[in-house]
Amino acid sequence: MRYAARIEPDDNVFMVSFRDIPEALTAADTREEAEIAAADALRTAMDFYFEDRRAVPLPSEAKAGEVLVELPASLWAKVLLLNEMVRQDVAPVELARRLGTRKQEVTRIMDLGHATKIDTIAAALASLGRELSLSVR
Repeated sequence: MRYAARIEPDDNVFMVSFRDIPEALTAADTREEAEIAAADALRTAMDFYFEDRRAVPLPSEAKAGEVLVELPASLWAKVLLLNEMVRQDVAPVELARRLGTRKQEVTRIMDLGHATKIDTIAAALASLGRELSLSVR
């Protein structure tokens, strides 16, 4: 759930970029502000993947000098669902059929701005033959 970001000074700002999510770019006046802006940029970039129904690249190991930026668990669960739908080539209408619900409900599940119960996401993954697993470290 954590993506590596590089924060580098560039003239009078700090530029933020992600190796794994090239769409996530931002800048801020201070390094501290850049770290906060990085989380927003990462979240916003996820919208592009969901709009295009493209698999989200999984995070790679951080390299020296990079910071880790975490996606909220609720968003991460939706990323896992999207990736599985793309992998299996399952359209939202087909997922709705498997869940015994309407396509509008699946649209809400896949909406990053909509709060979705974790049980609903787990059920959607189960309909794809997958199991959502949570752990505490």
